[in-house]
Formats: sequence, C-alpha cells, structure tokens
Amino acid sequence: MRRSANVLDDRRVYLQSIYAMKAQLVRIGNSRGIRLPKVVIEQARLTDEVELEVRGATVVITAARKARGGWAEAARQLHSQGGDHLLDPPTSTDFEEAEWQW
Repeated sequence: MRRSANVLDDRRVYLQSIYAMKAQLVRIGNSRGIRLPKVVIEQARLTDEVELEVRGATVVITAARKARGGWAEAARQLHSQGGDHLLDPPTSTDFEEAEWQW
C-alpha cells in the first residue's frame, strides 16, 4: 500500500512516499523483535538507538532525540521574554558571611 504525505524537514517541503508493509516478529531471547529493511532505516534516519511509543494498538518507532536537544533555543526564548530571572532572592551562607574575603 502506498500513500503520499507532505512533510516539512530541514525547512524544505518535499513529497515523501509512505509504504505500509507487513513484517514478522522474530524471537530474540525472551523478547520479540522486528527486522527493518535498510531503506526504511535510512528514510527514517534511524541510528542504533531509537525511541518507542505505544499509541493504542500501534507501536511508533522514531529516531532518538539528543539529550537536552533544543535547550539552548528554549533558554534564548525564555531570556527574550524576560523569564530567566531567579525564583528566589540570592542568600549568602555562613561561610560567605564570616570567612570569605573579597
């Protein structure tokens, strides 16, 4: 079965073909796995680590996101909106009061 969908990727819109196919679950120790064709892995830009999500009776496999991916941009946006101030006022410690020399 073949369908088409408009996909926004890397700021370019292109027509992507989506193929639905059947696959067999294979035994891997006490678990089960599925073999993905190389073309599917390449098209989905999958690496050795993926993320799995279950939506009802559907399993969604996506490329793993980088740890803290997008944090820098989120911090810039927070700063531009004035939301990057301390929640509590700064307080000094006993060490800073008694022993620290400036």
